[in-house]
This record gives sequence, structure tokens and C-alpha cells, in this order.
Amino acid sequence: MAFSRLVLLISIVGYFLIASAANFYQDFDITWGDGRAKILNNGELLTLSLDKSSGSGFQSKNEYLFGKIDMQLKLVPGNSAGTVTAYYLSSKGATWDEIDFEFLGNLSGDPYILHTNVFSQGKGNREQQFYLWFDPTADFHTYSILWNPQRIVFSVDGSPIREFKNMESKGVPFPKNQAMRIYSSLWNADDWATRGGLVKTDWSQAPFTASYRNFNANACTVSSGTSSCSNSASSPNAWLSEELDSTSQEKLKWVQNNYMIYNYCTDTKRFPQALPTECNTA
Repeated sequence: MAFSRLVLLISIVGYFLIASAANFYQDFDITWGDGRAKILNNGELLTLSLDKSSGSGFQSKNEYLFGKIDMQLKLVPGNSAGTVTAYYLSSKGATWDEIDFEFLGNLSGDPYILHTNVFSQGKGNREQQFYLWFDPTADFHTYSILWNPQRIVFSVDGSPIREFKNMESKGVPFPKNQAMRIYSSLWNADDWATRGGLVKTDWSQAPFTASYRNFNANACTVSSGTSSCSNSASSPNAWLSEELDSTSQEKLKWVQNNYMIYNYCTDTKRFPQALPTECNTA
């Protein structure tokens, strides 16, 4: 009897795990592209395509205010020069907040550039760029954003690549009051994306396709101004106070020492008077 109860319990738990698994039909709306964006495999896979006429994009049904968000992407293979695959969180309005991953395509054999940025109250200009230590077109890789009241951490396959701390005490605005949706798009940006616009999109290679799977949002959703985490005592979320431990800090240093190719915090030509405040704070 006890064994049959255990089997029933395992079955119930298994059902809820499956039921809560990512489903693009449930979690996202295709917003543009006139059929170029597709949800496939019973909602387990989403693809965006770009041709000379148009790109495509999607957005989350939910709005989030803090969370730990993962998505697996496989980027446009081959000659992807001129294309940009953007995957980001953003609010609306003139003083919007935004947390960006952008993947800048390149000629066959040359590396993608991963471009990151943080906007708070409509102000960005906080770019950091990286090469990746793998071919992002050969397989799916996990790109994650941890966003809590203390920090924003960008990670790739579990390795942090960038941390933007809350420095409101130093007068630096931090995204913490505006709920954001998840957006993604594949579009043509050959006026700037590859070598500053010198390399143009080769339309003979179209359509260009990027693929998405295994979305997961351990996050506070906002509906009608109310957060699902309002009663945090009954539903504790460890990520709300998560910070980088010593192992993660070492990984962050390794990535930044070996793969960072641009950091606004060291660009004295761009900021000749003084580097931004957050760059001067340890």
C-alpha cells in the first residue's frame, strides 16, 4: 500500500514538473514578422527568421519585476554578418529600463560579438562586449539574467560574464521600479553591426534563422500593478538576495580577462572628462 502511494506521489510530482515546463505557446506572443517566427514541437521550440523583406520577433506574455531568467539560443550559422539577434528585458515609456543581450553576426569563421547593455530611466551607454569561448551556432547554449534589487548578473552557460551592481547610494539609477517584458528579435543592422557597418548582409544566404528552447523564469510576475512576490514570506525566492560567491567571482574574472573586447568603463576617449560614476566604485 505504501509503495502504491509512493508511485502515485511520484506520478503527481512528475505531472506538475511536466506541466510547468517551458511552453512557448503559453509564455510568449509572436509580435511581428508575418509568419517568419514559428513555434514548433508542441511549443518546445521557437525559431525567428530574417530575409531581405523582414525580420521577426516575439515578446513574453508576462511582465516581470526581478527574476532569474534563462533561455537557450542557437544563433544564425555561417555568414551572419549584418544580422543582430537581440534578447532582452525592457519596460516602456520615455524613461524605460532595459537589460540587453545582443548577438552581432559576422563572416563565416569569425566570432560572434556578444553585446551587453543596461539602461536605467532611459539612459544606457553602459556597453560591454565579449567574444564567446565556443561556437554559438553549433548548438544551444544558455543565456541568463539574474535581476534582483542589489544587482544584475549576465551569465552564459552558468558562468557570469558581467555584474552591474545597485549603486543608487552613489547617484547611479538602477532598474527596480518598472516591470519589464522579455523581447527577442532577429533583424538586419548591416549599417553598424559588423565592423561598424563595413561588412554588409549577404542576402544570398537568407533566410537567416535563430532558434530558442528551454525558457525558464523563476521570477516575480506583475499583473495590474501587483507582484506575485508581494507575499514573499509564503514564497521565499533565494535569487532575490543572490550574489556572486567566490567561485562565481573567479569565473567572472576569467571571462573578463580573456574574452571581454570592449568595456565602457575603460573608454577614456569616449568619456574624456570623467568615467561614469559606477566605473570608479570598487
